[in-house]
Amino acid sequence: MNLPDAVKQKLQILPDQPGVYVMRDKSGKIIYVGKAVSLRNRVRHYFQRGTLQSADPKLRGLIRSIADLDILPVRTEAEAILTEGRMIKEYRPRYNVAFRDDKRFLLLRVYPNDPWPRFEACRVDRGDGAIYFGPYANSRAARAALDFVQRRFRLRSCRPRVPGLDDYKHCHADIVSYCSAPCIARITPEAYHAQVQEAIAFLRGERPELLHEIETQMKEAAGKQNYEAAAALRDTLFLLRRAIRQRARGTKQLHLRPEDARRGLQDLQLLLDLASPPSVIECFDNSNISGTYAVSSMVVAVDGTPNRQRYRRFRIKSVQGIDDPAMMAEVIRRRYTRLLEEKKELPDLVLVDGGDATGRCARGTGEAGTIRVAFDRPSGALRRGSRERKYGRATGTIAARVLRVACAAADPR
Repeated sequence: MNLPDAVKQKLQILPDQPGVYVMRDKSGKIIYVGKAVSLRNRVRHYFQRGTLQSADPKLRGLIRSIADLDILPVRTEAEAILTEGRMIKEYRPRYNVAFRDDKRFLLLRVYPNDPWPRFEACRVDRGDGAIYFGPYANSRAARAALDFVQRRFRLRSCRPRVPGLDDYKHCHADIVSYCSAPCIARITPEAYHAQVQEAIAFLRGERPELLHEIETQMKEAAGKQNYEAAAALRDTLFLLRRAIRQRARGTKQLHLRPEDARRGLQDLQLLLDLASPPSVIECFDNSNISGTYAVSSMVVAVDGTPNRQRYRRFRIKSVQGIDDPAMMAEVIRRRYTRLLEEKKELPDLVLVDGGDATGRCARGTGEAGTIRVAFDRPSGALRRGSRERKYGRATGTIAARVLRVACAAADPR
């Protein structure tokens, strides 16, 4: 089999670990996305002589169309599954058929501002103010986690937004102690919402003691030779641990090809009305824990690709409590005052995460005093919720990919 030189070189250095692989045709277009427990074994299998001879026409067509390939190593098989699904939906490769429909992995959702919040399973994150967990590559793990939080924290599972006496007449969850029965006022709204917050913390992996509790119960049951109960607890523990590991979304991005990055930067230049493509982009985001341990992280993209050596983390010094605009103003002031004092080059584009107040504060600080003089080159601020969504997601431009790559690690949480 005659292979392109680029493919031959990459086949020699494939890692023996889980990941996602991407096949491209001679024009650079993605034609297939796949997952693997071992990238080395799976990808090399395509290019063995026997594979081409025994393959069906569709696979032979794919193999003969491959001019280049990329890989994205991940930590676990579950992460590979999630990343594969996301990339297939984003790029819609010609040779991927099964994943190009609307099938999605399970999510868990709760509306914390409802009078009596309830957890439920869904498949679409609608960005509607709910808190989402997942997606979960293993649906059994997702449903086990849903069942556990409902029973452990005695949260309702009925559908009415505000359950009442008529709903209670048809429900047995209170009788078996699986629900705290807010429909008949057996619990106060404050106590119920406290239980909801505990359930949220558990699904975020912040309550490991609950898993230890299940493990202790399992060992006690085994010690009493109650092996059926011990086995049930073992299975529950296994599924819950899997669900907690999968709570984070598959966020890894395929590295942009240089030509795609250049095109994306040119799109950004047009979208933001810059005089030239932004070569250096700096992105900021704040984080704090209940008003304490406040930090801000900065990530940097150079020529459209992340430059981790230039990443920085700032500990907030002058702001007390939760005040995102003031935190952003402090970080912007410290960052660019130092660059000016050290006579270092300023970025072409500055992105900040936050609302209108945060954006105005960052821009006002950057343009105030001595920093204003330094911003004689094009620079700007872009909020995540407005212009990126308007121009990026709606049009599917490469500029949106550049923004996602540039901001991928900006959230310090």
